[in-house]
Amino acid sequence: MNRLKIAIQKSGRLYDDSVRLLKDCGIDLKNGVNKLKAECDNFPMEIYFLRDDDIPQYVEDAVADVGIVGENVFYEKNKRAEIVEQLGFGKCRLSVAVGRGEHYEGVEYLNGKRIATTYPLLVQRFLDKNGVRAEIQEISGSVEIAPGIGLADAIVDLVSSGSTLFMNGLKEVETVLKSQAILIRNESLGVEQQQLLEKFLFRIRAVKKARNNKYVLLNAPNDKLKEIIALLPGMKSPTVLPLAEAGWSSVHSVLSESDFWEIIEKLTAAGAQGILVVPIEKMVI
Repeated sequence: MNRLKIAIQKSGRLYDDSVRLLKDCGIDLKNGVNKLKAECDNFPMEIYFLRDDDIPQYVEDAVADVGIVGENVFYEKNKRAEIVEQLGFGKCRLSVAVGRGEHYEGVEYLNGKRIATTYPLLVQRFLDKNGVRAEIQEISGSVEIAPGIGLADAIVDLVSSGSTLFMNGLKEVETVLKSQAILIRNESLGVEQQQLLEKFLFRIRAVKKARNNKYVLLNAPNDKLKEIIALLPGMKSPTVLPLAEAGWSSVHSVLSESDFWEIIEKLTAAGAQGILVVPIEKMVI
């Protein structure tokens, strides 16, 4: 049987979310301890568990058809592969950080400085774009300690909350790249592999839509129904059902997570009562 071969992190910050995405897509993942390959019983897929830095190369070489990797790694490795979907998890940023006591007014501060990073290609592109000449010190880990031990004047590293920078006496001053997990594909997928990828993408997009939306049920007085319906975008239009109590209706709709609280406040002000909010498991449009 033809199978779609997908590479994901065997450990690290994207592993848990990648596995959760596969399971949310209904893909039955059976992976034993330290097992580097798994097959799925209910979807034609093979899963390879690899180092994140190796995933772009495996996809370029067609050892894997697709892979889940951070944008930061994808752009740094600069391999021939195509981004097919942003996955919405693993969000972080690749940022410039300097000592908290440094007076930083702009990228010109970096001229003549030593910059420690594990992303030399991205840093060099950033410097070139801004007309800055600096020395890049490539190191493989613990980048944040480099200024404290005299190895560098600044660093470029991944930042999520910024707490690690703070604990090492650093402050974030510039964003080089905003990153999240992405799905990449080999540029020369065969017809059957592409068809399997489309089926997989259909499931991913249904899961993403569900995560970004909420199902809302509320009671509305009929004399306020028109005003309340106008506040609910829904997928096409809200569902309206009469209640047993005369003069009232039940309204069902879907709200985007980003607009949720603002619209709920407006619904309450318009006279909506008994508002229930239900998570959506899958959403197919």
